[in-house]
Amino acid sequence: MMLRGSARPSGTALTERQKIAWLRLIRSDNVGPATFRDLINHFGSAEAALESLPELSRRGGAGRAIRVASVADAERELEAAYRFGATFVGIGEPDYPPALKEIDGAPPLLAVKGDLKAATRPSLGIVGSRNASASGAKFAAMIAREAGAVGYVVTSGLARGIDTAAHRASVETGTIAALAGGLDRPYPPENVGLLQEITSGAGLAISEMPFGWEPRARDFPRRNRLIAGVSLGVAIIEAASRSGSLITARYAADFGRLVFAVPGSPLDPRCHGTNDLLKQGATVTTSPADVIEGLAPLSRDDLFSRLDMEEPPIEERRSAPAAATARTAPGDSDRARIVEALGPTPVEIDDVIRHTGLSASSVYLVLLELDLAGQLCRHGANLVSIVSGE
Repeated sequence: MMLRGSARPSGTALTERQKIAWLRLIRSDNVGPATFRDLINHFGSAEAALESLPELSRRGGAGRAIRVASVADAERELEAAYRFGATFVGIGEPDYPPALKEIDGAPPLLAVKGDLKAATRPSLGIVGSRNASASGAKFAAMIAREAGAVGYVVTSGLARGIDTAAHRASVETGTIAALAGGLDRPYPPENVGLLQEITSGAGLAISEMPFGWEPRARDFPRRNRLIAGVSLGVAIIEAASRSGSLITARYAADFGRLVFAVPGSPLDPRCHGTNDLLKQGATVTTSPADVIEGLAPLSRDDLFSRLDMEEPPIEERRSAPAAATARTAPGDSDRARIVEALGPTPVEIDDVIRHTGLSASSVYLVLLELDLAGQLCRHGANLVSIVSGE
């Protein structure tokens, strides 16, 4: 099976002014992807949302003024990207990965470097052990090579071992390297040359982190989330019981992606995680054909084409001035009812709306206030909880 070439996805390019405003908003304190989306949905544009951040965080109970990224901050980061040969792609723009934009809390902006066509082609994720066996690395390369030959881009995390083998085997056909730090701070250092091969050929490097950001341990699960989000399916090869690759597999399952797992010896600790995935229902994978045949139905029913054509989940619009929004903000008694409905246990936002009997717009606005004040935890799947005071 050879994938049909897909047309360039639809979308609207951001203006330079909008891109600066988007970059300022996502780099401001307490603004994550979900908060960014809700702010745009409520205020209509990043510029309007930026004006309202200080007042929103004050009403949410912030103990100090929120840091709002400045125009100069955003311009410096844009300039750093351009000097590095990179750019930023917004979630509603044509070059944003179609599968990624469908996940809950997709990054509003991606820093990208390389061949942008790779971002909009169907992708297979391949991840696994950093201390891979020779046979594990060989099998990862086999899957990557055959998937690339039929038209898939291979996405991985640039790590040692399985990731490296998958990237090297698909440099010529197209591979995406998802980074945990800024694009200019690849990890591990020994794969800097590999990253240069990827971005100078048919591949692409992507990151949601700022330029200059050194990756920390807690940044790698976000990188794993990118891999799962970009891909239609993920193949796991040699993952230990507490491997980061299992985080990728969990995200993939949450996103409705296919999870392929390669069985291994029960005596090899590197295979305990993949064997557990098989017990949980992952697709048994003993040849590259298992992966390609498993992904084939997605191509046959044009899933990827439908993703291309769907409306972007974040779109700027003309809206009322921030002052008018402030006049319609919930009163103190309504705000208190919403806060009382929250607790340390995650709850669906729809349940908060039903429980309080207040309008959805009022509930979402108060949740934004709490979020920007650092008083709210978002758990994905529309679940929120209050930050414990302990």
